[in-house]
Amino acid sequence: MSKTLVDLFSQKLITWHSHHGRIGLPWQGKRDPYAVWVSEIMLQQTQVATVLERYPRFMKRFPTVKKLAAAHIDEVLAEWAGLGYYSRARNLHDCAQQVVSEFGGRFPSDPASLEKLKGIGRSTAGAIAAFAFHVRAPILDANVKRILARLFAVEGTLQNKLVNDGLWSLADKLLPKKPTDMPVYTQALMDFGATWCTSRKPVCLGNEKKCPFEKDCQANLSNQVLSFPQKTVKAKSPEFDCDMLLIRSGNAILLQKRPSKAIWGGLWSLPESAWVSKSDKKRKLPAFKNIFEEALPNENAVSWLKACKDMTLGPQIKHVFTHRRLWMQIWEVAASRNLEPKGEELRWVPIRQLGRYGLPQPIKILLQGLNLVRDDDLKN
Repeated sequence: MSKTLVDLFSQKLITWHSHHGRIGLPWQGKRDPYAVWVSEIMLQQTQVATVLERYPRFMKRFPTVKKLAAAHIDEVLAEWAGLGYYSRARNLHDCAQQVVSEFGGRFPSDPASLEKLKGIGRSTAGAIAAFAFHVRAPILDANVKRILARLFAVEGTLQNKLVNDGLWSLADKLLPKKPTDMPVYTQALMDFGATWCTSRKPVCLGNEKKCPFEKDCQANLSNQVLSFPQKTVKAKSPEFDCDMLLIRSGNAILLQKRPSKAIWGGLWSLPESAWVSKSDKKRKLPAFKNIFEEALPNENAVSWLKACKDMTLGPQIKHVFTHRRLWMQIWEVAASRNLEPKGEELRWVPIRQLGRYGLPQPIKILLQGLNLVRDDDLKN
């Protein structure tokens, strides 16, 4: 490892940022750890363009950690709907309550204490500490891993613990000496990985821009930029089928609250059957009674069938998760009367109140596509 590169890396990066870094993002320049924390969690696995739209709205709804802690989880999930990875929203709520109960509503400044909070890992803790408290703490998100793996031609996949530990060590050695440089340095790292040292089209492979590290980067010097970081072979994502009941009675729809640890955990969705592996053969449609028994396991299926005057085959919709695909067969059902569900996980919800409930994005799109709701009905 070049001592010169280690000594000069942070200043080179800060200089680069002064000319090419992203500016004007609503969470930039914040020393409020709550604002930093929300932005960091929201930016995990969500595109910046989406966060630009949703971050101000979330902060207006929950302007302080105490306001977030005091909110009902359904309010938080409803505000989070459409951002995906809903465990983040549940962790945000749990963490806010933890900060209020254990730290009097003030975030701790040291990374070790931040890491003990729900949903905050080492890299997020480093970002909060660096931005809000000017602590010399490294970050190591996917962008930073890619930068370091190329810069030092790190052998091995990122899933390897020894490789990951080595990258943390590198990230620590490259930190600027002055704590006051930490906010701009940390932002520069994020921006450089997101806009210049990108996964598929880094600027060093083009002719329009000159990378500040072109003479230092081992991957570039050996013409192997796209070979780093080294990747594992991904298995094909499994596919599943399920049936969903869209039961209406007058102006109300029957919603079912999903288990907290399931996909879309804690959100309100349509009653659904168990997921079954999708085969290459054409799927045989199940009997109505079987669908009701699976989708409403704690209810009297016969009573619900009697209360439903029409049941028609609706659209089939596909939703792609990170590691799986789900095909949902919708059954449109008209109920002649509002049966009172036995379980608390089921609830008749008036269409105009749907915006108060966190709905999975594909269910929102489905209801809009069937002209059952207007955009205003889904606003909370």
